[in-house]
Order: sequence, then structure tokens, then C-alpha cells
Amino acid sequence: MKLGLNLGYWGAHAPTHRVSLAQEAERLGFDSVWTAEAYGSDTITPLTWIAAQTTRIKVGTSIMQMTARAPAVTAMTAVTLDMLTGGRMILGIGASGPQVVEGWHGVPFGKPMTRAREYISILRKVIAREESLTHRGEHYQIPTPHGSGLGKPLKLIVHPVRREIPIYVGASGPKNIAMTAELADGWLAPFFSPERMHVYNEYLDAGFAKAPEKDRSQFKILASPPVVMGSDLQACLDKVKPKLALYFGGMGARSKNFHYNLACRYGYEADAKKIQDLYLDHKKAEAIAAVPNALVDETALCGPKERIVERLEAWKACGLDTMTCDPTSPETLRVLAEAVL
Repeated sequence: MKLGLNLGYWGAHAPTHRVSLAQEAERLGFDSVWTAEAYGSDTITPLTWIAAQTTRIKVGTSIMQMTARAPAVTAMTAVTLDMLTGGRMILGIGASGPQVVEGWHGVPFGKPMTRAREYISILRKVIAREESLTHRGEHYQIPTPHGSGLGKPLKLIVHPVRREIPIYVGASGPKNIAMTAELADGWLAPFFSPERMHVYNEYLDAGFAKAPEKDRSQFKILASPPVVMGSDLQACLDKVKPKLALYFGGMGARSKNFHYNLACRYGYEADAKKIQDLYLDHKKAEAIAAVPNALVDETALCGPKERIVERLEAWKACGLDTMTCDPTSPETLRVLAEAVL
């Protein structure tokens, strides 16, 4: 199992330690560093800043929201950063959710799986640069038939350093995970639990069955557990609970929250409902308190150094390619590197 560094997206203010953490991760032998976006900081600008101040570590997006960018723009961006870094780019994409897609980007949420299929197809065509781009689909028609009539198929001007840039997809539902296995090079697994690998394999197998020519051994699985090290186990668990409460309770509507559905599939239906009810009733502190320790403990690494090292065995044994950890200090990075690398 390789290690990655997950820097996520910013809070209210720009963080000051992201570059130094990435540089320390590179020095320790981490394989990759990742940035994200929601509706604040974007994913590419911080990633480019970090890439410019490192030399070897791979740089990945987790995720670039598909509805925020035309697929050709995403391909151009990935190719540009891949060229600037000498082939270090990993392109992670995802659907986000209807609240962000429609409320922030002003685009109908539509059929996210249909969009993803078309999006990946267009990305691969642009990056391969074998022919001018044309596409006829439900979400994208290139060139568009609805404009002036002057549009023509075009080919990327620059020559990419690689004909293929790895494409990973963030997915949590069974059908989305299966589609990711079928079409993508890797799966960005949210709130991953190493104890649930037998469940994930069922979804992955369904996808691989639709792509018999695919070499399953080359497919990558990445998970991003929070890592909170400290002598007080309960205090460490409590530091993770606000994020879980936000995602399971408030990151979406009551009728459509993919993270909530994931908690239910893990067997925490009653807890998830309580968290969501409290969060949507603006009782955030109570929602945070309602997150069970067990749910935190199977999706994060918490506690004293010795306990984290012990818990790492399950993560190393479950079949992950990379654990893109979300650490709180350089010391935590060093503990993980010593235990894994």
C-alpha cells in the first residue's frame, strides 16, 4: 500500500502549511498529494501551487466537479498540469450533488452516471489526440448543433507528454462504483472502511464484468481516512465527528444525500437518521454528538501512535492501492511513513 496526502479544500481562510506538508510528504516517500473543491477554493490552483514547489510526488484532484467545467476544459487543464509537472498528474472527477450542481453551478443535476460516461469518453479522446473531437450524447454534443453552425471538430493544440492520464472517479453508490470499475483507472472511495471490502468487491466485480478486456490488477483504489494522533482516544474520535456530521447530516437534502445512504449501507441507519434530523434542524452540536464512535473508528485512524500503527494493518491488508491520509501534523506523516513505507 502506498501513501498519499489529502489536503482537501480550504475552510474560511487560506491555510498556511499546505506546501510544507506536501514537501515533507515527498521527502518521506509519499506517492501523491491531493486537493479538492466544493464551493470555495477550487482544486487546480492550490494543486498547481504545490506542484511548483515539489519535484517527484504525483498531484491529483479529488475531485474536479464535472458540472463545473466542460469536459474539454477539464482535459485541457489536466494536460497542461501534466506537461508542467513532467507527467505527475492524476485526474480525479466526480458528480458532486444536486445542491451544489444546481444551487451553485446552475446546471441541472440530470443523470450523473450518463454524464460521467460521456465525460470520461470525451476526456480520453482529447488527451489521446488521435483525431478531432466529436461527440453525440445526451449531455454533450460536440460540435453543438444549436449554435451558429460554424463550429467544427478540433484537436488539442499542444502535444501531451502522455497519451493517457489516469482518470479516477469519486463514487459511493453501488451503481456508480460499478461504473467506475468499468470505465476508469481508479476509484476515489469516500468514507472507506477496510472491514467492508467484501461489500465493495461485489460492486467492483459487476463493473469489471462489463469490461472483460480490462486488467483488474491495474485498477487503483484510494481511500482518505482522517488521521488524528493523540493520547486521549475519545478526544481524537471527537475531532473527526464534525466532518462526519456535516457529510452524513447536512451535505445534501433529506431526500438525496449520497453520504447518508453510505452510512445506512454500513448498518448505521438509525444513527444516520438521527444525525440528519438534528443537522437539518440546525442543531449541529447535537448532530456531532450523535455520531457513534464505532462509525468514526472504522473510517478513520485515531488514538495513540501504537493504536494507529496497529489499526493500519487492516488498511494494508484490505486491497487498497493508496491510503491518501488526512493528517494534522508533520509528526503524523512521519509515523505513517515509518509504519507503511
